Amino acid sequence: MTRWAGRSAAEIAAAVRERRAAPRAVVAEHLARIERLDGRIGAFRTVRAEAALAEADEVAARPDLGELPLAGVPVAVKDNLAVRGEATRVGSAATPDTPAAQDHVTVARLRAAGAVVVGLTNVPELCVFGTTEGVFGAARNPWDRTRTAGGSSGGSAAAVAAGMTPVALGNDGMGSLRIPAANCGLVAIKPGYGVVPAGIGEGDWFGMSENGPLATTVEDARLTLSVLAGAGFERGSAGGAPAVAVSVRSPLAGTAVSRPYARAVRDAALLLAGSGLLVRRADPPYPLSLGLTAVRHWTAGTAVDAAALDPRRLARRTRVHAAVGRRFVAGVRTGGMRERLRERLEPFFAEHDVLLTPALARRSPAAGPWHERGWLRNVLANTAYSPLTPPWNLTGWPAMAVPSGTLPSGAPCAVQLVGRPGSEAVLLDVAERIERLRPWRRIAEPVGA
Repeated sequence: MTRWAGRSAAEIAAAVRERRAAPRAVVAEHLARIERLDGRIGAFRTVRAEAALAEADEVAARPDLGELPLAGVPVAVKDNLAVRGEATRVGSAATPDTPAAQDHVTVARLRAAGAVVVGLTNVPELCVFGTTEGVFGAARNPWDRTRTAGGSSGGSAAAVAAGMTPVALGNDGMGSLRIPAANCGLVAIKPGYGVVPAGIGEGDWFGMSENGPLATTVEDARLTLSVLAGAGFERGSAGGAPAVAVSVRSPLAGTAVSRPYARAVRDAALLLAGSGLLVRRADPPYPLSLGLTAVRHWTAGTAVDAAALDPRRLARRTRVHAAVGRRFVAGVRTGGMRERLRERLEPFFAEHDVLLTPALARRSPAAGPWHERGWLRNVLANTAYSPLTPPWNLTGWPAMAVPSGTLPSGAPCAVQLVGRPGSEAVLLDVAERIERLRPWRRIAEPVGA
């Protein structure tokens, strides 16, 4: 009997379209894997077992089955995007337990393409932090369960890395796709502003948050992104040979990049240079004020999202984060700081098509009750390990995480690719080169699985 759990989304969809696989059988196998593994991983807040099987049968009966790009593909959805019939809790006891009347537009697009939503994934409260834990559970890295999966799309990343779904939907306001993807050995792309509908929280963190896919292959990331972006998005190769700038410098003064992540960048640069791309060392002109700009936007976004919630039901770290951010909301809304950052960085990207950096500065923090710890401790832990993702939310430019090498623990390491607006296809092409030249292990098999 053919096993589908652990296969790519592209493989599954092709088999379903050609009627070599039944959507119900595919979904049932993934649900069985979730039941077997998720008690140790903590990827899901809720699993839609019966509903997913019924939806799989609906997909099988569709007259356009042979044309569906994600036919029968099980997907996980981050718990800050509405799924019809399910509550959207955003990792918080302060949010209402009221079923959504309709799907978020990105969920609707996945379903229209033939995907089946098997569950909603765990997030840190209000999707604030780069570790995923809270009242609904903690998401651990399937490659190293002593470590957090990252955040805030931590549950989505853990689900894909453990083979519980081939792809997942998440979003990224300060690195929330790229951080857990880097921890869990996945491909994730944060598209540039306006490529995929946002509609996240109470204002998309001033336009910095973007929805995007997590996947185990570049092909699956490209496929899922094309579905999320909708008509007009170019799914194919960009063509040409992009010029690549390589930088291991942290954007934040005083925050160093550890050796494994610096080595991952150098190794990827050598691969790309050997494949014929023009690769050279060049550091972006990050301003000294970047750290303060990032903190202002990060906290102000939370202040807006928390404004209508009962603060007594929020975790202390979330309450403090929102309180700090309230004083910055008015200034952040003008967009002036982000525009000045774009103006400073645009000349760099006029000379270079792609920037290659470490995805993280060091491995993720140990798994634990971070939601019960103090605000400053959380902020310092997040900043120390993930200083390289926020600049590209502030600019609104596309960026992605790509597996590259391993950490001393054996868990995956990763690099980040960044491009100018409209360069999603270019980034995917460069990621595909890395994948072809140095394939990575796609699925973690947790001990005892």
